[in-house]
Amino acid sequence: MNSELKTEGTIVKGIGGFYYVDAPEGYFECRARGSFRKDGITPLVGDRAVISVNMDSKIGSVDEILPRKNFLLRPPVANVTQMAVVIAAANPRPNLYLTDKLLASAELAEIDAVICVNKTDVGDAEELCRIYRSAGYCVIPTCAADGTNIDLLKEKLCGAVTVFAGNSGVGKSSILNCVTESGSFETGEVSEKAERGRHTTRHTELVRLDFGGYIIDTPGFGVIDVASLKPENCAELFREMAPLADGCRFGDCRHRSEPGCKVLDAVKCGSIAPSRHESYIRLLGEIEAAERRRTK
Repeated sequence: MNSELKTEGTIVKGIGGFYYVDAPEGYFECRARGSFRKDGITPLVGDRAVISVNMDSKIGSVDEILPRKNFLLRPPVANVTQMAVVIAAANPRPNLYLTDKLLASAELAEIDAVICVNKTDVGDAEELCRIYRSAGYCVIPTCAADGTNIDLLKEKLCGAVTVFAGNSGVGKSSILNCVTESGSFETGEVSEKAERGRHTTRHTELVRLDFGGYIIDTPGFGVIDVASLKPENCAELFREMAPLADGCRFGDCRHRSEPGCKVLDAVKCGSIAPSRHESYIRLLGEIEAAERRRTK
Protein backbone atom coordinates (compact mmCIF):
# COMPACT_ATOMS: atom_id res chain seq x y z
CA MET A 1 0.00 0.00 0.00
CA ASN A 2 1.38 3.41 -1.03
CA SER A 3 1.82 5.59 2.05
CA GLU A 4 2.63 8.71 0.03
CA LEU A 5 -0.07 11.40 -0.07
CA LYS A 6 -0.47 14.76 -1.77
CA THR A 7 -2.93 17.11 -0.08
CA GLU A 8 -3.65 20.69 0.91
CA GLY A 9 -3.44 22.18 4.37
CA THR A 10 -2.74 25.25 6.44
CA ILE A 11 0.69 26.08 7.84
CA VAL A 12 0.09 26.57 11.55
CA LYS A 13 3.66 26.89 12.82
CA GLY A 14 7.17 27.41 11.50
CA ILE A 15 10.27 26.77 13.61
CA GLY A 16 13.88 26.30 12.53
CA GLY A 17 13.08 25.56 8.89
CA PHE A 18 10.30 23.10 9.74
CA TYR A 19 6.67 23.89 8.85
CA TYR A 20 3.80 22.20 10.64
CA VAL A 21 0.73 21.76 8.46
CA ASP A 22 -2.85 21.09 9.54
CA ALA A 23 -4.54 19.06 6.77
CA PRO A 24 -7.75 17.01 6.62
CA GLU A 25 -5.68 13.83 6.86
CA GLY A 26 -3.69 14.90 9.91
CA TYR A 27 -0.91 17.09 11.27
CA PHE A 28 2.38 16.94 9.40
CA GLU A 29 5.96 18.15 9.82
CA CYS A 30 7.32 19.46 6.52
CA ARG A 31 10.38 21.03 4.98
CA ALA A 32 10.04 23.59 2.17
CA ARG A 33 11.41 22.51 -1.19
CA GLY A 34 14.66 24.14 -2.26
CA SER A 35 12.93 25.91 -5.14
CA PHE A 36 11.25 28.28 -2.67
CA ARG A 37 14.59 29.81 -1.69
CA LYS A 38 15.62 30.13 -5.34
CA ASP A 39 12.33 31.90 -6.13
CA GLY A 40 12.56 34.17 -3.07
CA ILE A 41 9.44 32.68 -1.46
CA THR A 42 9.16 32.20 2.31
CA PRO A 43 6.23 30.12 3.58
CA LEU A 44 4.26 31.94 6.28
CA VAL A 45 2.04 30.85 9.12
CA GLY A 46 -1.50 31.01 7.72
CA ASP A 47 -0.48 30.01 4.19
CA ARG A 48 -2.57 27.44 2.39
CA ALA A 49 -0.10 24.95 0.95
CA VAL A 50 0.10 21.86 -1.23
CA ILE A 51 2.18 19.23 0.55
CA SER A 52 3.54 15.73 -0.16
CA VAL A 53 3.72 13.54 2.93
CA ASN A 54 4.49 10.03 4.10
CA MET A 55 1.47 8.86 6.07
CA ASP A 56 3.55 6.45 8.13
CA SER A 57 6.13 8.96 9.34
CA LYS A 58 3.85 12.04 9.15
CA ILE A 59 6.81 13.84 7.52
CA GLY A 60 6.71 15.57 4.15
CA SER A 61 7.49 18.61 2.06
CA VAL A 62 5.79 21.89 1.22
CA ASP A 63 5.48 21.80 -2.58
CA GLU A 64 3.43 24.90 -3.37
CA ILE A 65 2.09 28.00 -1.62
CA LEU A 66 -1.42 28.83 -2.83
CA PRO A 67 -2.31 32.49 -3.59
CA ARG A 68 -2.57 34.65 -0.47
CA LYS A 69 -5.55 36.88 0.30
CA ASN A 70 -3.24 39.16 2.32
CA PHE A 71 -0.22 39.12 4.59
CA LEU A 72 1.25 41.10 7.46
CA LEU A 73 4.94 41.94 7.86
CA ARG A 74 4.98 41.91 11.67
CA PRO A 75 3.96 39.35 12.64
CA PRO A 76 4.73 37.56 9.34
CA VAL A 77 1.38 35.82 8.79
CA ALA A 78 -0.87 35.24 5.78
CA ASN A 79 -4.59 35.00 5.02
CA VAL A 80 -5.69 36.86 8.14
CA THR A 81 -9.34 37.94 8.18
CA GLN A 82 -9.33 39.86 11.46
CA MET A 83 -7.06 41.55 13.98
CA ALA A 84 -7.97 41.55 17.66
CA VAL A 85 -6.23 44.53 19.26
CA VAL A 86 -5.92 44.10 23.02
CA ILE A 87 -5.51 47.17 25.22
CA ALA A 88 -5.54 47.17 29.02
CA ALA A 89 -7.83 49.50 30.93
CA ALA A 90 -4.95 49.79 33.41
CA ASN A 91 -1.67 48.12 34.39
CA PRO A 92 -0.08 48.90 32.00
CA ARG A 93 -1.62 52.28 31.25
CA PRO A 94 -3.25 52.43 27.78
CA ASN A 95 -0.89 53.20 24.91
CA LEU A 96 -3.31 54.84 22.48
CA TYR A 97 -0.73 55.59 19.82
CA LEU A 98 0.33 51.95 19.63
CA THR A 99 -3.33 50.92 19.51
CA ASP A 100 -4.01 53.37 16.68
CA LYS A 101 -0.95 52.19 14.72
CA LEU A 102 -2.16 48.61 15.05
CA LEU A 103 -5.60 49.62 13.77
CA ALA A 104 -3.95 51.54 10.92
CA SER A 105 -1.96 48.44 9.99
CA ALA A 106 -5.23 46.48 9.84
CA GLU A 107 -6.80 49.14 7.62
CA LEU A 108 -3.72 49.04 5.35
CA ALA A 109 -3.96 45.25 5.04
CA GLU A 110 -7.73 45.54 4.47
CA ILE A 111 -8.62 43.25 7.35
CA ASP A 112 -11.31 43.82 9.94
CA ALA A 113 -10.47 44.70 13.53
CA VAL A 114 -12.05 44.14 16.91
CA ILE A 115 -10.81 45.82 20.09
CA CYS A 116 -10.64 44.07 23.47
CA VAL A 117 -10.38 46.47 26.38
CA ASN A 118 -9.05 44.02 28.96
CA LYS A 119 -8.50 44.17 32.73
CA THR A 120 -11.83 45.84 33.42
CA ASP A 121 -11.47 44.61 37.00
CA VAL A 122 -8.60 47.03 37.65
CA GLY A 123 -9.45 49.97 35.39
CA ASP A 124 -12.34 51.92 33.86
CA ALA A 125 -12.95 50.86 30.26
CA GLU A 126 -15.80 53.28 29.52
CA GLU A 127 -13.77 56.08 27.90
CA LEU A 128 -11.67 53.69 25.81
CA CYS A 129 -14.84 51.97 24.59
CA ARG A 130 -16.36 55.33 23.67
CA ILE A 131 -13.30 56.46 21.70
CA TYR A 132 -13.12 53.38 19.51
CA ARG A 133 -16.83 52.74 19.11
CA SER A 134 -17.20 56.30 17.83
CA ALA A 135 -14.41 55.53 15.36
CA GLY A 136 -16.49 52.66 13.99
CA TYR A 137 -14.91 49.62 15.64
CA CYS A 138 -16.42 46.69 17.47
CA VAL A 139 -15.23 47.04 21.07
CA ILE A 140 -15.58 44.32 23.69
CA PRO A 141 -14.65 45.10 27.32
CA THR A 142 -13.17 41.91 28.77
CA CYS A 143 -11.71 40.58 31.96
CA ALA A 144 -9.66 37.43 31.61
CA ALA A 145 -9.52 37.12 35.41
CA ASP A 146 -13.26 36.46 35.77
CA GLY A 147 -14.30 35.63 32.18
CA THR A 148 -16.32 38.81 31.56
CA ASN A 149 -17.57 38.92 27.94
CA ILE A 150 -15.36 36.04 26.79
CA ASP A 151 -18.46 34.47 25.19
CA LEU A 152 -19.02 37.68 23.17
CA LEU A 153 -15.41 37.54 22.02
CA LYS A 154 -15.81 33.90 20.99
CA GLU A 155 -18.77 34.87 18.80
CA LYS A 156 -16.58 37.43 17.05
CA LEU A 157 -13.75 34.92 16.56
CA CYS A 158 -15.94 32.10 15.25
CA GLY A 159 -15.10 31.26 11.63
CA ALA A 160 -12.36 33.90 11.35
CA VAL A 161 -8.56 33.78 11.22
CA THR A 162 -7.67 36.29 13.92
CA VAL A 163 -4.27 37.66 14.85
CA PHE A 164 -4.02 38.95 18.42
CA ALA A 165 -1.90 42.06 18.82
CA GLY A 166 -1.14 44.59 21.52
CA ASN A 167 1.49 45.83 23.89
CA SER A 168 3.16 43.38 26.26
CA GLY A 169 1.40 42.95 29.58
CA VAL A 170 -2.13 43.76 28.38
CA GLY A 171 -3.33 40.18 28.87
CA LYS A 172 -3.32 38.67 25.36
CA SER A 173 -2.20 35.24 26.57
CA SER A 174 -4.69 35.28 29.45
CA ILE A 175 -7.52 36.05 27.01
CA LEU A 176 -6.34 33.28 24.68
CA ASN A 177 -6.35 30.82 27.57
CA CYS A 178 -9.96 31.79 28.27
CA VAL A 179 -10.98 31.52 24.61
CA THR A 180 -9.35 28.13 24.11
CA GLU A 181 -10.22 26.93 27.63
CA SER A 182 -6.64 25.82 28.10
CA GLY A 183 -3.57 26.93 30.00
CA SER A 184 -1.23 26.50 27.06
CA PHE A 185 -0.47 30.20 26.58
CA GLU A 186 2.23 31.40 28.95
CA THR A 187 1.41 34.57 30.83
CA GLY A 188 3.72 37.10 32.46
CA GLU A 189 3.40 39.57 35.28
CA VAL A 190 3.55 43.33 34.71
CA SER A 191 6.47 45.15 36.27
CA GLU A 192 5.16 47.59 38.88
CA LYS A 193 8.14 49.87 38.31
CA ALA A 194 7.99 50.08 34.52
CA GLU A 195 4.29 49.22 34.11
CA ARG A 196 5.03 46.95 31.21
CA GLY A 197 4.93 43.23 30.78
CA ARG A 198 7.43 40.85 29.33
CA HIS A 199 6.74 39.06 26.06
CA THR A 200 5.82 35.47 26.81
CA THR A 201 5.17 34.18 23.27
CA ARG A 202 8.32 33.03 21.49
CA HIS A 203 7.05 32.13 18.03
CA THR A 204 4.05 32.77 15.83
CA GLU A 205 1.54 29.95 15.85
CA LEU A 206 -1.93 29.43 14.42
CA VAL A 207 -4.27 27.55 16.79
CA ARG A 208 -7.51 25.89 15.71
CA LEU A 209 -10.57 26.87 17.76
CA ASP A 210 -13.00 24.12 18.76
CA PHE A 211 -15.94 26.38 17.88
CA GLY A 212 -14.57 27.29 14.43
CA GLY A 213 -11.77 29.47 13.13
CA TYR A 214 -8.14 30.02 14.05
CA ILE A 215 -6.29 32.41 16.31
CA ILE A 216 -2.70 33.56 15.93
CA ASP A 217 -0.68 34.21 19.03
CA THR A 218 2.42 36.19 18.15
CA PRO A 219 5.57 37.31 19.99
CA GLY A 220 5.47 40.71 18.27
CA PHE A 221 2.81 43.13 17.20
CA GLY A 222 1.91 44.60 13.85
CA VAL A 223 3.57 47.85 12.84
CA ILE A 224 3.41 49.94 9.72
CA ASP A 225 6.34 50.34 7.36
CA VAL A 226 6.05 54.12 7.15
CA ALA A 227 8.58 54.21 4.30
CA SER A 228 6.03 52.54 2.04
CA LEU A 229 3.30 55.15 2.67
CA LYS A 230 2.58 58.60 1.28
CA PRO A 231 1.48 61.50 3.52
CA GLU A 232 -1.65 62.11 1.42
CA ASN A 233 -2.84 58.56 2.17
CA CYS A 234 -2.43 58.70 5.95
CA ALA A 235 -6.03 59.76 6.64
CA GLU A 236 -7.26 56.65 4.81
CA LEU A 237 -5.85 54.55 7.67
CA PHE A 238 -8.20 56.22 10.18
CA ARG A 239 -11.65 55.00 9.23
CA GLU A 240 -13.60 57.87 10.82
CA MET A 241 -11.44 60.45 9.02
CA ALA A 242 -11.34 58.90 5.56
CA PRO A 243 -14.92 59.84 4.53
CA LEU A 244 -14.38 63.47 5.63
CA ALA A 245 -11.04 64.10 3.95
CA ASP A 246 -12.52 64.61 0.47
CA GLY A 247 -14.76 67.40 1.78
CA CYS A 248 -11.92 69.66 2.92
CA ARG A 249 -11.52 73.05 1.22
CA PHE A 250 -8.04 72.19 -0.04
CA GLY A 251 -7.33 69.03 -1.97
CA ASP A 252 -3.91 68.61 -0.32
CA CYS A 253 -5.21 69.23 3.20
CA ARG A 254 -3.13 67.44 5.84
CA HIS A 255 -5.74 68.06 8.57
CA ARG A 256 -3.32 69.89 10.86
CA SER A 257 -4.50 73.51 11.01
CA GLU A 258 -5.80 74.28 7.51
CA PRO A 259 -8.99 76.37 7.17
CA GLY A 260 -12.04 74.55 5.90
CA CYS A 261 -10.80 71.19 7.17
CA LYS A 262 -13.69 68.78 7.78
CA VAL A 263 -11.55 66.50 9.94
CA LEU A 264 -10.65 69.37 12.30
CA ASP A 265 -14.32 70.39 12.41
CA ALA A 266 -15.20 66.83 13.49
CA VAL A 267 -12.55 66.92 16.22
CA LYS A 268 -13.91 70.24 17.50
CA CYS A 269 -17.48 68.98 17.66
CA GLY A 270 -16.43 65.74 19.36
CA SER A 271 -17.29 63.22 16.66
CA ILE A 272 -13.58 62.37 16.31
CA ALA A 273 -11.70 61.78 19.55
CA PRO A 274 -8.75 64.15 20.11
CA SER A 275 -6.51 61.16 20.87
CA ARG A 276 -7.26 59.67 17.44
CA HIS A 277 -6.40 62.94 15.73
CA GLU A 278 -3.21 63.18 17.79
CA SER A 279 -2.25 59.68 16.65
CA TYR A 280 -2.96 60.66 13.04
CA ILE A 281 -0.70 63.74 13.34
CA ARG A 282 2.07 61.68 14.92
CA LEU A 283 1.88 58.96 12.26
CA LEU A 284 1.73 61.60 9.52
CA GLY A 285 4.93 63.10 10.93
CA GLU A 286 6.66 59.71 10.79
CA ILE A 287 5.57 59.22 7.17
CA GLU A 288 6.75 62.71 6.19
CA ALA A 289 10.11 62.14 7.89
CA ALA A 290 10.56 58.87 6.00
CA GLU A 291 9.70 60.64 2.75
CA ARG A 292 12.33 63.33 3.43
CA ARG A 293 14.95 60.65 4.04
CA ARG A 294 14.08 58.97 0.74
CA THR A 295 14.39 62.17 -1.26
CA LYS A 296 17.73 63.34 0.19
